[in-house]
Amino acid sequence: MKLKLLITTLLLTSSLVSAQSFVYITDQVDIPMRGEKVFGDNIIRSLSSGSKLAILQATEDGWTQVKFEGSTGWIISRYLSNNPPARAQLEKLRQTYNANKLLINKLAKRKTELETEVQTLKVKNTKLSIQTNKSVAEKQHIEAVYKDALKLEHSNEKLITANLQLKTEIQLLKNNSTTTQDSSSRNWFITGSFVLFFGILIGFIFPNFVNRRRY
Repeated sequence: MKLKLLITTLLLTSSLVSAQSFVYITDQVDIPMRGEKVFGDNIIRSLSSGSKLAILQATEDGWTQVKFEGSTGWIISRYLSNNPPARAQLEKLRQTYNANKLLINKLAKRKTELETEVQTLKVKNTKLSIQTNKSVAEKQHIEAVYKDALKLEHSNEKLITANLQLKTEIQLLKNNSTTTQDSSSRNWFITGSFVLFFGILIGFIFPNFVNRRRY
């Protein structure tokens, strides 16, 4: 029996020293950390199941020197394990599960918010597309009106030029008419003068001519 315990202790000691730097309390009850490798009134503190301890050394008589939160002492090696106890692992898994569940709920809520945002953006995008189409149509209409305005302006310039030409021609016609009237008046004046002259001349000559024939 002692031989078997010694072999077990040696195997545990070799595995603890070579493979791990930490060990865990495995029992379901608190395990005492002692100041020396003997039983008696030398308990430094009690360690609960799952406590993580730093290994300092392990001896062949079934004791392991450990360090925990600034306290150093000895614990029986059979109460130590390289892995956390199932109870601690289960608690860790439960905490991880709860954390993941909470994260999933947050992600689900965020997913809903993002879906709502996407829907809102789709509506805005549709409105922007409609507005863009309207803007394009208005732009085309404005361009067409501008082209028509340019055509009207060009036509207006032609009409203004033609109007000026007509005004010039009318003024020329007025000037020609005035000149013609003046010339006609002068001709009539000259003609009247000649008629009056010949009338006076005939008035003096014709009586004398008649008198001579009488004598």
